[in-house]
Order: sequence, then structure tokens, then C-alpha cells
Amino acid sequence: MIFRSLTTRVICISITLLAFGISFFAFLNLRKEQTQLINSARENTDLLLRTVEASIYNSMRIGNTEDVQVILEMVGQNPKLTSVRIFHPHGIVLRSSHPMEVGKPVDRSDYNLFVHNKKEGVYTVDGVGDLLKMIKPIYNEEPCHACHGHKARVIGVLNVNYSLSETQKRMLEATKLFFISTAAIISFLSIAISMVLLKFVRKPLNLLVNNMEKVERGDLTVRMHYIGKDEVGQLAKSFDSMVDRLDIAKKELEQFHFQQMERADRLASVGEMAAGIAHEIKNPLTGIAAAISIIKEDFDKADPRADILNEVLDQVKRLDKTVNDMLFFGKPSPPEFVYADINAILNKTLVFASQYKGGKHIDKKLLIAEDLPYVYVDPKQMQQVFLNLILNAFQAMPGGGELTLVTEQSEVEGKLFVHITIADTGEGIPDQVLEKLFTPFFTTKAQGTGLGLAICHKIVSQHNGVLNVTSECGKGTKFIIDLPGVLKTDLRNDNGLPPVAIQDVKELQ
Repeated sequence: MIFRSLTTRVICISITLLAFGISFFAFLNLRKEQTQLINSARENTDLLLRTVEASIYNSMRIGNTEDVQVILEMVGQNPKLTSVRIFHPHGIVLRSSHPMEVGKPVDRSDYNLFVHNKKEGVYTVDGVGDLLKMIKPIYNEEPCHACHGHKARVIGVLNVNYSLSETQKRMLEATKLFFISTAAIISFLSIAISMVLLKFVRKPLNLLVNNMEKVERGDLTVRMHYIGKDEVGQLAKSFDSMVDRLDIAKKELEQFHFQQMERADRLASVGEMAAGIAHEIKNPLTGIAAAISIIKEDFDKADPRADILNEVLDQVKRLDKTVNDMLFFGKPSPPEFVYADINAILNKTLVFASQYKGGKHIDKKLLIAEDLPYVYVDPKQMQQVFLNLILNAFQAMPGGGELTLVTEQSEVEGKLFVHITIADTGEGIPDQVLEKLFTPFFTTKAQGTGLGLAICHKIVSQHNGVLNVTSECGKGTKFIIDLPGVLKTDLRNDNGLPPVAIQDVKELQ
């Protein structure tokens, strides 16, 4: 659990790398120190060996062989030397610092050095320890011919055994010193690194994590107040800046939400009042329309007063439509769903809308896909949606243009949809108007109620569909409707006909 902490992992990795690095270099230094001690012992032994050789050479050159034994015994008093001897090439001790060895075979390890033509070697001797053994052959030079003749090339082998106990003791002390110093350095640096990381990394990171948890719980008053200018300081500064922006955004959102709630409350009140007023207006309007129609019958068609009465009837119809829209938006009638062919509904709506005087000079293109899936809709309500969108397109092209109606099949995430596009080539809709297009009572028309598109959006939503709009100023507007589709092969009744066919027959009768 503890190694889940980033700081703990960094500390452990740092200490591990530090310990490995220091230990590696300490080991190299220790080996170097040990090598130097061995080399020092070797140099001392070699120097001593040369000194003894020079001393006995002078004594033997003048024929004073008794002095050789004395020299070996004097040199052998050195505590670091275990033995100094001269042995015959056949392995018999001729002279020695220990007179009792004279005439006895030399130690096998010493003799092997001579046999294998080696100058030195380190051997372990029981009860003595490690010894550095060095040999130097004594060659039969001309001054030696008087006593030793001239046949033998080597008349003896000078052998010195140097005890390495003192050297090993110093090596052990150096090893202990290196271990202690290495452990102390690693411990000190580990503690220092841990304290630095805990103070300058873990502490601010823990504070940041705690503050983030408070922010998640909704407390936007927390701040880091970190004064460092390092990476952690920059992170803390970014955190404070983020929380400041969140706090501002929250206040703006709360204010906007409050305004929307006020507006929704006002709209609800206005809607209730409008519904009441609509009911109060609808009945008198019906009476007025009937009365005007009766009065109009008393005038000839050529009478100018008849035109005035026709204009009055048109205004009464417009008021009646506005009232009906308000009543529908306030309390829409429940849809009567059937499986329908969207192409048939769209075609029928276009024929009806083409009678509108503003659509006479509009080019109309109907691009429908064959064998479209059925849609489960209320045909009358969908006809109302299509009619509203088509008439809006006519009004967007007062100087003429092109209306394009397209149906096609689409599939989104494995689900079947019928895709309907109603496009015009009008002036388009500005962005600031586009985002409010489906808002109730929002309109840019002098005589509009602002409910037409809101009703269309509501009807499509009730049919589990989606109504979207895209527009580009100067190029036109597209209204796009997506309705869930059902394959015709999945909707066969007992008579072998799809339900929509039966519905259409009933309507025609």
C-alpha cells in the first residue's frame, strides 16, 4: 500500500540508485587499496631479496661462506619474514635463517616456484597464514667457478618468505573503514533526500490532493497558497487559477439558472394566462366569423365592401390559428400512433402546401428513397410539422428559390432511422437567432407568434425523433428530422398487408 505513493517510490528508487553507485565506487576504491597494499608488500620483499643477494654474493666471492649463514640469520630476525634460505636446485636446503632446516628438503610450494620458473606466489600455510614467497636463482658466474666449477648454471636458489598478516590486517581495517564510511554516506544522503522530497514534493502534493477532494465536494474557497517557483509551485498556481475560474463560472451559472427560472416562471404564468385568454377569444371569434360570412352574402362580388369583409375574415382566421397554436402548445393533444410511410405523408403535405400563394414561384424537388422503413407516428401531427417547415421555407424565399425535400435511410449505432431533410435557398439564419429558434414565443416575424417551430420540435420529440437545423447566411437553411424506423417485413398483419396500408384505406373511405 505504501508503494502506491509517488514520493515513496521516488525515495526508494533514489536511495537504491544512490546505494548502488556509492557501493560500486567504494568497492573499486577498496580493490585499488588492496592492490596497492599487496604491491607494497611485493616491492618490500623484492628489495629485501636483492639486498640479501648482494650481501651473500660479496661474502661468497671472497670465499667466506660462513658469513652467508650469519647474514641469513640476521635478516631472518625481521618479524615480517618467516624464513630466508638458499636451497640447491635439487630441492635441499643449503643455508637458512633457521639452521635446523639445513640439509632438509625445501617446502614443496617454494620448490615448485623454481621448477615452474616463477618468481613469486602467495600461499596459505597452516598456523602461519598467507605468505608471499619469492625466489631468485643464484647463477654460477666466473668468480664462483673456483668453488663450484663451471658445469652447473644455477648453483643455488635464494628464497624469501614474507608474511602477509600485517598487510591483511591493514586490508581488513581499510575494508571496515570503507564499509562504515559508505554506510554513513548512504544513510546521510538517504535521510537528506527523503526530507527534501517529503518537504518540497510530498507535502504540497498531499495538500493539492486534499484540496482537489474539497473542490470535488463543491468547496471552491480552497487555495494552495504555495510560494515556490518550481514545477510544484507552477502546478499550485495553475490549480488556484482553475478554482478561480470554476468559482466564477459557478456564480455565472447560478445567476443564469436563476434568470432562467424566473423566465420559466414568467412563461408559465404567461402560458396559463394565454391559455385562458385563448379560450375566451376563440368563441367570440367563431361568432364574428359567422356574422361576417352572413353579412358578406348580402353584397355582390363586385361591391368594394365585399373585399373589406374578406380581409376581415382573413384576419379572423389568422387570430383563430394563433389561438389554436397557443392552446396546442399549452396542452397538446396526445398523438395517435400508427405505422406510416413517411414518403406518402411528405408527398401529400407538399401537394397541399403548393396551393399557398407564396409557393407558386418556388422550384420544388422531391428526392425520396424507395423502400424506406416505416415510422411509428401520428400522420396528422407529422403533416403539421412538415407543413410548418415548408411554409417557413416559402416565406424565406420571397424572391424565388428552390425547395428540396429528401428522404433516406440511415443507421446509427445499429439502430434504423428515417432521415428527412427540408432545405431552402433563402438568406439563411444568423447564429444569434439560430440558437433561439425553438424557444417558445421567440419570433423575427412581424405577425408571428413564435410557437410554430417550438410546436414542431415538441411533436418530433414526442415521436422519439430529433429535429435539428443548420444554416449559412446567403446560402439557405436545412431542417433535418430523424425518426426511428421499422422494416416493412417485420410489420405484416393477418391479411399480409402492413398496418399503414389499412390505415390509408380507412382515411380514403
